[in-house]
Amino acid sequence: MLLPDIRRISGDWMYIFQQDSVPARRTRATTEFLQRETPGFISLQPWPTNSPDLNPVDYNVWSTLQEKVYKTSITDLNDLKHRIRTEWAKLDHAVIAAAVIQWHRRLSACVRAGVGHFQH
Repeated sequence: MLLPDIRRISGDWMYIFQQDSVPARRTRATTEFLQRETPGFISLQPWPTNSPDLNPVDYNVWSTLQEKVYKTSITDLNDLKHRIRTEWAKLDHAVIAAAVIQWHRRLSACVRAGVGHFQH
């Protein structure tokens, strides 16, 4: 179980568990445990499933990384992992900062829309 390690690492920092739609992680027992043992638990109910609008990696970060990783043919899984790690380490922080700013705008639009759709 990772919860003791998370508590140890986070110290006084607030952490939030967000439920996802993976069946093994949304059983009643798991949900009840997370509600009882974790601060700020976000259950599956209020969170949109598979929402690229709310995922900062989907904006520009992944496409930039993908372009660099696949510049030449991948030889095997280890080559792919190595390239992803290497290119992630070299990624311009401005790309990440821009994605976070865009993410904040989309989150704000989502909150304003309530449960409805929103244009971005």
